[in-house]
Amino acid sequence: MPIHFGTDGWRAVVSDTFTFDNLRILTQAIADAIGSDHWDKSGNGGPCPDPRKIVVGFDTRFLSDRYAGEVARVLAANGYTVLLAQSDAPTPAISYAVKHQCAIAGVMITASHNAPRYNGVKLKGAFGGSALSEQCRRVEVYINDNEQQARGPNLMDFKKAREAGLIQKFNPLPAYFDQLRTLINTDVIAENPRRFVVDAMYGAGRGVIKSFLQGTGCEIAEIRGEMNPGFGGVHPEPIAKYLGALASAISSGMGDFGIVTDGDADRIGAMDERATFVDPHKIMALSLKYLVETRGWTGSVVRTVSTTRMIDRLAGRYGLKLHETPVGFNHIADCMMSEDVLIGGEESGGISFKGHIPEGDGPAMGLLLVEMLAASGKTLHALVEELLEDVGPAFYERVDLRLSRPVAKAEMTEFLTKRAPSEIGGQTVCDVSQRDGVKYIMFDDSWLLIRPSGTEPVLRVYAEGRTQPMVKALLKYGEQVAESVV
Repeated sequence: MPIHFGTDGWRAVVSDTFTFDNLRILTQAIADAIGSDHWDKSGNGGPCPDPRKIVVGFDTRFLSDRYAGEVARVLAANGYTVLLAQSDAPTPAISYAVKHQCAIAGVMITASHNAPRYNGVKLKGAFGGSALSEQCRRVEVYINDNEQQARGPNLMDFKKAREAGLIQKFNPLPAYFDQLRTLINTDVIAENPRRFVVDAMYGAGRGVIKSFLQGTGCEIAEIRGEMNPGFGGVHPEPIAKYLGALASAISSGMGDFGIVTDGDADRIGAMDERATFVDPHKIMALSLKYLVETRGWTGSVVRTVSTTRMIDRLAGRYGLKLHETPVGFNHIADCMMSEDVLIGGEESGGISFKGHIPEGDGPAMGLLLVEMLAASGKTLHALVEELLEDVGPAFYERVDLRLSRPVAKAEMTEFLTKRAPSEIGGQTVCDVSQRDGVKYIMFDDSWLLIRPSGTEPVLRVYAEGRTQPMVKALLKYGEQVAESVV
């Protein structure tokens, strides 16, 4: 089966397509691509990276540590010095390590929020974010070239590579924590410490927020923080249906609100004191308000096509330039590297802000939320209610339709554009966007988006409405036309 990079790397089922053999083939192609003249070795405005240094990290999934070791062996055999994480770590910590260590690239073994049976590879650029699209395409070119030339991967004995200094173990967290201290005002938190629950979902974010806030006076109860490669049988995705454990913890009095990170901790979710899920749309909107109104920061705002238009209304109020991108944090990262971005994020929970790497960061956003609550002295429920009264109402839902066969995105886009309705749910369709899939935008700012997933055999239907009945009407229409496409 061909190895292709989706929205953020390559993912496949463990022991089916995600095998040691295929991983070695991919890693050899990564080594070839990084060593080629086509790989960006400039550092994107930062210090010029060491062209022979690569950072490798891994999450808590089944065999992730073994897979990372195998990646290190192939890279070492190609003459690279590999900084290999000594234990599982969040993707943003590994991404920051690439930049901090002045490495040319990074490899993260993770399937992020996907089901336990998956594993995957995320490729990182020297700037501390997801590798550029052209860099991923270059890797795919080398995979094909090596296959045509019957050239197998180079491989070096792990112990010999360690003795030669080509594989070096390191801890990415101290430098990552130093970076977080430049972003989070721990003095504000210490003045009004909070009592809350952190749900690590058995992922690589375990222990991170709790360790960072030591000494601030916060009372933090962490759940699902032990090693469990099967993730307790659920997807490690911070959405309401997988957060029964967090709801139970809050309801039983373990904390006044909850913060949750996904399998590799590049996504964020939250839960208020009533055990009501607070989605990333609201977290990003609250963060934008806080950064502008409390910190006095400015800059452009970036959101993906599937993210709430509450962001648009806030950006308009503050006079900030707004960019809408296709789904995938790599598109947000492009903006963050080319201009002064205040905050950028997507509906799935990948969010970052000014002064940080161009990478979704669950712990950083969770800590910013703690700071917001400490500064305001209010409950999370109260902050969300104020937000919705201010720039809402906004109701959001997403439905994922499993596919038995792939959908051709270009053909689907053409089909749905030609069949664009004049109205849905009594609201006139005033615009049709083809930025990523097809998005119908209503006169009252409600919208419906239909697009294939970039990482799974799924067709996603997203809807945001000004009323709950409007969301239901949008979803019903979206599911009907999506099924006709399939």
